This record gives sequence, structure tokens and C-alpha cells, in this order.
Amino acid sequence: MNRLRRKACVALLLFTLFIFGTMMGLRTLKPTDGFSDLAPGMELMPLIGERMDQGPDQVVDSAGQKGAGGGDTKIVFSNSGPDHSIFYDIHIFYYLWYGSPQMDGSYIHWDHVLVPHWDPKIAASHPNGRHNPPDDIASSYYPELGPYSSRDPDVIESHMAQIEAAAAGVVVLSWYPPGVADEHGKPTEDVVPAVMDAAHRHSIKVAFHLQPYKGRTELSVHDNIRYIIDKYGTHGAFYRFRSSAGKILPLFYVYDSYLTAPETWAELLTVRGSHSLRGTPYDGIFIALIVEERHKQDILAGGFDGMYTYFASNGFSFGSSHQNWKAIKAFCDKNNLLFVPSAGPGYVDTAVRPWNNHNTRNRVNGRYYETSLQAVMSVRPDIITVTSFNEWHEGTQIERAVPKKTVARLYLDYKPHQPDHYLELTRKWAEHFRKEKEQWLM
Repeated sequence: MNRLRRKACVALLLFTLFIFGTMMGLRTLKPTDGFSDLAPGMELMPLIGERMDQGPDQVVDSAGQKGAGGGDTKIVFSNSGPDHSIFYDIHIFYYLWYGSPQMDGSYIHWDHVLVPHWDPKIAASHPNGRHNPPDDIASSYYPELGPYSSRDPDVIESHMAQIEAAAAGVVVLSWYPPGVADEHGKPTEDVVPAVMDAAHRHSIKVAFHLQPYKGRTELSVHDNIRYIIDKYGTHGAFYRFRSSAGKILPLFYVYDSYLTAPETWAELLTVRGSHSLRGTPYDGIFIALIVEERHKQDILAGGFDGMYTYFASNGFSFGSSHQNWKAIKAFCDKNNLLFVPSAGPGYVDTAVRPWNNHNTRNRVNGRYYETSLQAVMSVRPDIITVTSFNEWHEGTQIERAVPKKTVARLYLDYKPHQPDHYLELTRKWAEHFRKEKEQWLM
């Protein structure tokens, strides 16, 4: 009898451990409640503003746009590319900030510093310094192309081929003005033409992701928009979006838009603004970042045309929490705004923020990504954004990665799947999205 009892106890213990392990593995598939601590640069300032009129909808040709039948400019009227092989309602965030000694004289971003926590007591318990490529890079994964340069023409060509394989029709290019860069990088605006040309060869379009920089104001953004449209507006890869109101305009994502007060944005993005882009050759579709719930009203007051969520860590912010998307979509529908939710394959940024493991989201061999894409589709958006193609620091990349082990490090990888697993999943869900949209329109 005692032997049977011992066996029963052991069996119960093993079963309990199995259940616990399974729940821990799948925990990232369930939306979390609350608002996790934000990483550096995410401190949110209170912005208060009132709604300003945007005036009647007008179809306005952008500078450099020759219309549907003229010139080399290809305006995207349909949602799919040649032979329905890529889809222009799938947008993927793309980064140009990487450098290598062969192309740039030194490693850039692959040698990123370990960002210290703002609390000195917490910072003291974590490593500091910077990474030492090529064996030690600022990522938990290792790219198949190695620690590459974003300037390398072969790398750019490989990236566009991978994005085409993933069926994503629009590359959303992280953009800084000429001579300006993020605090860890170097200026990259001069690389944009090569990306545009490579994208065009693969029938991919390019939109711009306006990054924050020191001194960014509504006036400087006004100049940025003029520069982009004047320089790239006639390029065959330049993306234009046709809204439900019939407007055919360039589409811009504005990162960290909450750093500028809504009444200031309104000077640029409403018809009555003192230096409004509305109704001019530089008008566009402007999509703001929603992080906190209150940003919904700020985005509306600022005159934006919609909002996107960006972050791939479900539960990290109000905007990135899947459970809030239905309410955000209802708000956008009520106020004639686009809601552009962002799906991601997972999240792990501890290679650059070693104290931030509570925001890690395990990929679970692709299940996290598919759950995220399913959550996106459940709100029936016009556009899906994917975070990201190659943000290696935060582990959100779908770019091809390979297993790698060094004396000091063991990198994560996509096993048991192949390096193109997340490209294939993106194509699968892009095709599913197209079929679902056809059903929604019926």
C-alpha cells in the first residue's frame, strides 16, 4: 500500500511539473493586464489638446505625382502586386542603421552599448559595456548574413528578396533627415536611393517611418515631408495609399508622435493650421503611434489620419495589448481614422537592455507570431504592419537567422524550423488576410 502511495505521489508531482512548465511556455500567448515599465526613451509626457477641423476631403496630387496614367510613378490602386505574389496592405518596418568595417570603417549598432537602467541600484546588478562583433553582437539572435552593413548592395538585394518571399508589399523605412542619426548610429539618408531601387526591382513599395531626433518640431517635419516627396515622389517604388474617401496620398508613420503636443501637430495636420500640409502638394496620410490610452484623443486632436501600435510585446503598453485593439478600432471607426495594428514574432531586448527580461515574449516556435497575426485580423484593419524585418536589438526580426555558438555566447535561433520560417509564416498570413478582406467586402 505504501509503495502504491509513493507511486501516486510521484505521478502527481510529475504531472504538476508538466502543467507548470506548459503554462510558463505559453504564458506569452495570453494578453497581460496593466502597463509594464517602459524602456529608456519611453517616458511619456502629458499632452493635452482639442480637436480641430480637418475640412472636407479633397483629392490632391502630391508633388512629383503625375497621376494614374502619366510618368513612371506607380500609384498603388490595388492591394496585391504582380500575379498576387505580394500584398500592399502588409507593411513591414525596416532598419538601415547597421554597419561593418568593410563598408563603413567600423561596426555600427552591432556593437551597441548595454543600456543601463535609470535606477542606479538596479543598474548595478546588471552587466555594462558594449558588444564586440563579429562573435558578440547586440542581439539574442544571429543573422544569416552575419553582422552586415545596411549599405552593402548585396545585403539590400537579399533583404528585398526575403521581403518579397514574405509577400510584404511595403517596406516602412526608418528615416532620419540628411546628416542626422540615432544616438548610436551614423546618418543613413544617402542609402535610401539604393533601397528604393532594389525595392522597385522586386515590385515592393517604400513608405517612410519618421524617427524622432533632437529638435524635431512641426516645422522641421514640414520640411522633412517636402524633402521626401520632392526627392522620392516620382520614384517607381514610392508608396501611395488610396483612402476610403478616395484620396491617393503618400503615407507616413510618425514614431514617438506623443513627444509633441497635439495642438502643435494640429498646426501642421489640420486645414486651419498656420503651416498646414492639408490641401497642398505635400499632403499625406499621417499615422501616429499610440502607446497610452489617452493618446487616442491626442492623435485625433493633432489632426492625424490614424494610429499604429508598433511594439511586438503583447501587454507592454496599452496600444500593443491585443485585448485593447477592438476598443481602439471602434474609436478609430467612429472618428474616421485608420487603425493599423502591428504584429510581431516575439520580443527579447536583453542583449541591449539586460534588465528588461519581464517584457520578453517567447516565440514558441512561431505560435506567438500566429497568435499576434490572428489578433490583428480579428479587428479587420485596412493595413497590417509587421514589427519587424530586421530590428535585431529587440529580437522582433523575421529576417533569416542561423544557429550560432561561441565560447561566451549561445544565440537563439528558429529551430526546429528553417531560417526562413518567419518569412513563410508572413506569406501564409498575408494570403489569408487577402482572402478574409475579400469576404469582408462581400
